[in-house]
Amino acid sequence: TKGTDVPRCVETFDEASFPGYLTRDLKARESFKAPSAVQSQAWPVALSGRDLVAIAETGSGKTLSYVCPVIVHVNAQPVLGKGEGPIALVLAPTRELACQIELEVATFAASSEVKHVCVYGGVPKPPQIRALKTGQSEICVATPGRLIDFLDCGVTNLKRASFVVLDEADRMLDMGFAPQIRRILNKVRPDRQILMFTATWPREVREIARDFLKTDPVEIRSGGAG
Repeated sequence: TKGTDVPRCVETFDEASFPGYLTRDLKARESFKAPSAVQSQAWPVALSGRDLVAIAETGSGKTLSYVCPVIVHVNAQPVLGKGEGPIALVLAPTRELACQIELEVATFAASSEVKHVCVYGGVPKPPQIRALKTGQSEICVATPGRLIDFLDCGVTNLKRASFVVLDEADRMLDMGFAPQIRRILNKVRPDRQILMFTATWPREVREIARDFLKTDPVEIRSGGAG
């Protein structure tokens, strides 16, 4: 880890100090006995409100590193009003990854009835538009291109978005999404918290981190990645 006053890691689910409903869901997974390395470091950082850069390999358990703090954050915010966009935004490079992330969100959001939506390209827009307009979804998992379409058309907005996750940030930039990511982050409220997960640490990713993360984010490297 790098950073000032980095929170201490946790070694068990109980040490993470999640609400009871979330701790019970974590313990209910038979194959999940303890936090992974990246989870043990990321959970305390995310719950403390700090911005985070996590350089971690695929398969390190990074998805739950942010899904659990996202749910806690959403449940601590005022209820969404009519016409308000999501409280938490998770950006992913591909439809496949976005769907995998939403599946994890659905698993752990059910116990506290947090609503969520997944938007991505390559499929008809109307069902996603209805979900965004009528569902009052607190968590939105999205690919950058489709989300930009909906923001430009006024289908949704990011005025309430106070928690943002960039998953596989290096891959999104490799796919040419840098302009879209910058446009999206410029529409998010300035007091947001940002968690960035990446397998490598190229110049383009460092520039996004420098421009949009708060001063002195915590940096985690896990599994020899980067």
